[in-house]
Amino acid sequence: MSQATQITQIDNRWNISGDVVIGTISPLLAASKSLILKDTIIDFAQVTDIDTSTISLILEWKRRAQKENQTIKLANMSDNLKSLTDLYGVAELID
Repeated sequence: MSQATQITQIDNRWNISGDVVIGTISPLLAASKSLILKDTIIDFAQVTDIDTSTISLILEWKRRAQKENQTIKLANMSDNLKSLTDLYGVAELID
């Protein structure tokens, strides 16, 4: 994971910062596995760049939440990310 990209947890909020792109997805996913998922808000306010792999990461977090009978909500998604979720037809899945 590049130094600029990280995920931190404060209470039930996961704060993501930096680029969430193909090169940072695996490290972000690995780092998130140690975070507690309990009615979690995933905050994209400090994300600087995304690509289509960001959707895969979100869907993976959704699968984990389902497995653990928890919910996740996405906050501060960029217009670009919202457009990608519409383009790929997954907007309803991640809302």
